[in-house]
Amino acid sequence: MEGGELSRFLLDTNVWIHPAQQPDRLNARVRRQLSDDRNELSLLPLSIWEAHHLVRRRKLRLRGTFQEWLAEVLNRAPLREVPYNFAVGTEATRLQLPQPDFGDVLIGATAVVFDLTLLTTDGQLLEHPSIKTLRAD
Repeated sequence: MEGGELSRFLLDTNVWIHPAQQPDRLNARVRRQLSDDRNELSLLPLSIWEAHHLVRRRKLRLRGTFQEWLAEVLNRAPLREVPYNFAVGTEATRLQLPQPDFGDVLIGATAVVFDLTLLTTDGQLLEHPSIKTLRAD
């Protein structure tokens, strides 16, 4: 993954949020990967909804409005939008997680279908044998 070659990553929602809010919550290796312009960083649109849900539940605090924060964060780093498609939906029916959270299942299935390394802090995703992961914390 290191040494000048392109890496293709899918950012879990918390990994996408932390650089903007608390960059020190991510380990040094992941911070390097996120800042390396050669790497391809992808995000599911679902992560926008998850971030908004965290704000509504007051687990994520922002200085301005959610829309202002979202525009700033999306403009900060080039992110590829990963689509939800039939292949992801099908993989989601196969992906068995100990505690099946809708967002985790879709994020994990997307990483598998598009052959992306998932940057995450989620233990059940990190331990799943069919998902390529990199621990972010």
